[in-house]
Amino acid sequence: MELNGISAIITGGASGLGAATARALGAQGVRVTVFDRNEDGAKSVAEEVGGNYAAGDVTEPDDCQRAVDQAADGSVLRLAINCAGTGWVGRVINRDGSPHDLSAFEFIQRLNVIGTFNVMTKAASAMAKTEPGADGERGLIVNTASVAAFDGQTGQLAYSASKGAIVGMTLPAARDLSVVGIRVMAIAPGLFDTPLLAMLPDDQRDALGQSVLFPKRLGVPAQYGQLVVEMAKNNYLNAEVIRLDGGIRMPPK
Repeated sequence: MELNGISAIITGGASGLGAATARALGAQGVRVTVFDRNEDGAKSVAEEVGGNYAAGDVTEPDDCQRAVDQAADGSVLRLAINCAGTGWVGRVINRDGSPHDLSAFEFIQRLNVIGTFNVMTKAASAMAKTEPGADGERGLIVNTASVAAFDGQTGQLAYSASKGAIVGMTLPAARDLSVVGIRVMAIAPGLFDTPLLAMLPDDQRDALGQSVLFPKRLGVPAQYGQLVVEMAKNNYLNAEVIRLDGGIRMPPK
């Protein structure tokens, strides 16, 4: 895929993996629309990469449609990168024997799964209306899973379920969209140096880095953005989940 001059929408683009992806794509000449609930953060990243921003919630279909329409306005929308999401800690039953809170489980599925679904489907609909490029390609959708989809730890029931859903959507979505020349990929990051882990003390962050097979450090968000760029440029990558984790296999705890 030729990147210079095309358009991309990135959810969760105000920070972490999404912001790094905005920078990586912006450096390739992509017109980036940063879609995030954090309006100030989205605006800041958009200004940095010469793109634009849309403040909104991925769980709200109208917000998603507005952001996709904005990304497609004035440029050909070819890329949709779903980075919006969060985690949750909660066991099937708590230490006092009470069951996992349903509202917390539903919240994580709504944000991580429904949010991804909303933007993926609306972006695909917009891409399908564009003129195809080389090999009949119209676009690429990259969704963010996690190694927790495969190596879910104690207390990750809700999070692992949501990321397992992202993995499970990859192949059927790619099959559905093959008829209009849209590829679907997923990235399953391991332990990355994102704002979430930045809240931990340095000694805990160092210990997490040492648990990685090699290299023994936390992943750098720019490496996620780099992989997105490679996925876009190599159009024989399709219907696959790629672990980006330094070879880590998460222990039970």
